[in-house]
Amino acid sequence: MPTSYDTPDVLDRREGPHGEVVLRRHGDRLEIIANGCFLMDTSDGRSERRLVDAALDALPGRKHPDVLIGGLGVGFSLAHAAADPRWGRIAVVEREHAIVEWHRDGPLSAISAEALADPRTDIVEADLVAYVNETSDTYDALCLDIDNGPDWTVTDGNAHLYGEAGLAGCARVLRPGGVLAVWSAQPSPEFEETLWNAGFQQVRTEEIPVARGVPDVVHLAVRPG
Repeated sequence: MPTSYDTPDVLDRREGPHGEVVLRRHGDRLEIIANGCFLMDTSDGRSERRLVDAALDALPGRKHPDVLIGGLGVGFSLAHAAADPRWGRIAVVEREHAIVEWHRDGPLSAISAEALADPRTDIVEADLVAYVNETSDTYDALCLDIDNGPDWTVTDGNAHLYGEAGLAGCARVLRPGGVLAVWSAQPSPEFEETLWNAGFQQVRTEEIPVARGVPDVVHLAVRPG
């Protein structure tokens, strides 16, 4: 017999330009579901935090580097970046207005309220795939967490971002020597090869143990310069 813990409670459901997004509570955790695909929850967060730290570790000697975070999600990456005084500007690109609202006025504000109030933080409501090709802003680090990985995208249009043309857009917003960090639920040797082919250097993959299941990974690469 299912218990209330076993059955998720839907807190909000929205239809947006990119499909359906759902916020639900499952026991003591909050979950975001996009187009029926589990995206992330609040159960752990260590790999989302490591995404930000790995990028900063790859920028030795830079004073207050600027970071662009692709995907607001449940807010772990933003909150972790804002808690670190070493970062300069912290821009977050999020295409789903519902997710931004859940952080500003909804249940996810418990994670992100302090970060959103930080004067370094800037929330940009846009599609990241378009943003990296259109903005005039540049950053020292780009941390991507908009999918479950290069081989497991939430929408078909996101797949472009992980090919050579999409990575050229990522390189475009990075300053010389800037670092690209990409979160993934599983390693992707094919994506590593694509990073090399797109002209990135120092390509490597770091595993992050998680509370349950196989380790998450962060793919890291540096723009030459």
